[in-house]
Amino acid sequence: MVPAPELSELTAVVEADTAGDDPLRLLATASTTAQELAETSDALVGHFVERCRRAGLSWAQISVGLGVSRQAAHKRFSPAPGTLDRLTPRARLSLQAGTDAATALGHPFVGTEHLLLGLFEPEGAFAHRLLTGSGLTRGSVEAAVLAHTPRRARTTSEPPYTPLAAEALAGALIEARSLGHSYLGTEHLVLALFRDPAGLAAQILADAGATHEDYRTTTVELLSGFRGDT
Repeated sequence: MVPAPELSELTAVVEADTAGDDPLRLLATASTTAQELAETSDALVGHFVERCRRAGLSWAQISVGLGVSRQAAHKRFSPAPGTLDRLTPRARLSLQAGTDAATALGHPFVGTEHLLLGLFEPEGAFAHRLLTGSGLTRGSVEAAVLAHTPRRARTTSEPPYTPLAAEALAGALIEARSLGHSYLGTEHLVLALFRDPAGLAAQILADAGATHEDYRTTTVELLSGFRGDT
């Protein structure tokens, strides 16, 4: 088995990626590098979990390979039951756009940041209106994503969701229920991105001055008297 990078190797990477030797800058780079490693590790496991699922293996069998309980494995790598079934057509397009964004950037996982990129499509959907209303553009969000995780060689395989992204999908169901909605639209998906401040999408939204409260209020206003695909 290929050994994991040693501390000295990672230290050298951090120092090479940091301009100067300011301790706080080094710490910031180290923090970003550690998060990237964590996301890649999660994506690595998620990739092979997905392969097991496609091979017809049960969650009980997968849990043995992971060394965790069946419940823990299912909770970490599977969206909440019924989540995908309730997606509106536009929300489905947004999720696919998020996966396409990750693939185009060469990222081996679909994180919350890729879900955020996907929510700029289709144009005119509620999430798109909320994001652009905050002054965000797809280009500005992509730049923030690439500043965190550089572009890599494009991959042909469909990347798996990270645990944070899967949790965001589950959170969208909670957001919909809190608004009394039986469907999942793009507005619920974008609201769910605020639920975990550790997610890159939440950080990008916060940097733009967007808040869950403001988006929720605007969503209620937009939906007032509205009927249709959101």
